[in-house]
Amino acid sequence: MDYVIWGGAGLTLIGVAGLFWCVVLGVRAKRSGLPDAEMKAQLQRVVALNLAALAVSALGLMAVIIGVILGA
Repeated sequence: MDYVIWGGAGLTLIGVAGLFWCVVLGVRAKRSGLPDAEMKAQLQRVVALNLAALAVSALGLMAVIIGVILGA
């Protein structure tokens, strides 16, 4: 079950990296000085990416937990 644990840990790290990337994109959008409509559209894309990164991270954590339970 080590491969499930390490695979899940890798997925979790990818998800966390995605979350940090969403923070960077959000700060860039806020500092860009775009009109409200364009900024809203950019931030909506960031929210979608944020939810995807959160889902990947959660799936990775679930894989880690399943690997620990089945490996015990």
